[in-house]
Amino acid sequence: MGDPTEVEGAASEPAEDLLTQLVAHLREHRERLRDQWMSRIREAGLLQAMTPQEMGAETTSVYDNYVEVLETGSVEALQRYARDLSERIIPRGVETHEVVGIVLLLRDVLARSLFEKYQRDFALLNRILDAYEPAANRIANTVAVSFVEERERIIRKQQDAIRELSTPVLPVRERLLILPIIGVLDSERAGQLTEQLLGAIRTHRAKVVVVDVTGSPEVDQTVANHLVQTVEASRLMGASVIITGLSPEIARTLVRIGVDLSKMNTIGDLQGGIEEAERLLGYRVTRRNDVADGP
Repeated sequence: MGDPTEVEGAASEPAEDLLTQLVAHLREHRERLRDQWMSRIREAGLLQAMTPQEMGAETTSVYDNYVEVLETGSVEALQRYARDLSERIIPRGVETHEVVGIVLLLRDVLARSLFEKYQRDFALLNRILDAYEPAANRIANTVAVSFVEERERIIRKQQDAIRELSTPVLPVRERLLILPIIGVLDSERAGQLTEQLLGAIRTHRAKVVVVDVTGSPEVDQTVANHLVQTVEASRLMGASVIITGLSPEIARTLVRIGVDLSKMNTIGDLQGGIEEAERLLGYRVTRRNDVADGP
């Protein structure tokens, strides 16, 4: 049983002083505790997508930041670090459950170390743990939330890049844009298509847009209406729209929903659409033979 005077002193010790004690202990035994943590990570089969060198570097960095946050209590600094960590390890294939798992394992390793150090003084041990556990839980929650948010941001960025590749607006000559649509055109993609096209019309000061739907064999009624709205919106921005490559299915859908086809300039194929666009822009297309035979 501990000295009553020592226990009474521990009971009156401020939480800040207790955190200072445990931070000093965790820094003093940094190498041993980090090695124990890495051993637990390997036993749990976590971070297998990382090389031993990468795991060593990242666990050292996580450990040092973990202890620093325990000392300062700065959640903002932890959030910044968690985002930086996420940017580094997400491309390596690390999953959310792995990040949460390694942080919880670190919390457990450090808690066991504190128990070993203070196990002969239960009053002091309880106060140390009372100071440590809320801070450790806050760190685990912050890291998990930051990782999920960063992962979602990266996924959204990748999805945006894929969508931009799937609906590229191509400036082929001054004031002329071509928008080739390939694949299934659903409502979400149709909305993005309109946004990209209107932005490109403004950026390139386009006067004619050729929308080629050869690669999109069919659309539903909602998307067909959206296509008509895109034509109208482009016209309001001063650009004429030529639609090429209409399939029989899309043509029937446009007729069925009652589209006023007189408002839509449709050409059979892309080549014909480009020629019509050049005519509207005032370009004169001359055959080489005509030039050679001229006076």
